[in-house]
Amino acid sequence: MSKSSAHHDWLPHQAVAALAELGQALALARVRRREPLRGWATRMGISVRTLQRMEAGDPGVGMGVYAAALWLIGRAQALGTLADPALDRGAQEVD
Repeated sequence: MSKSSAHHDWLPHQAVAALAELGQALALARVRRREPLRGWATRMGISVRTLQRMEAGDPGVGMGVYAAALWLIGRAQALGTLADPALDRGAQEVD
């Protein structure tokens, strides 16, 4: 068990599920590119264990690691749209 698991017990189930889904999608992208764990980790500047944790959706993995993986598959620009103020319905309702 990773040391971060106890630190993230407070995360909502939906957030944990979303990280797991993202990790699985990134793992699939790596496998479809026929990239071994070690090569992908080296290109990202991280350990194989950290890559495995990211692919498992571990919430203790830094956002920069996810950003690097997205960059490797040409999707880093998608990060900027995740919290687009134009799509923030909660804030729009308050305004």
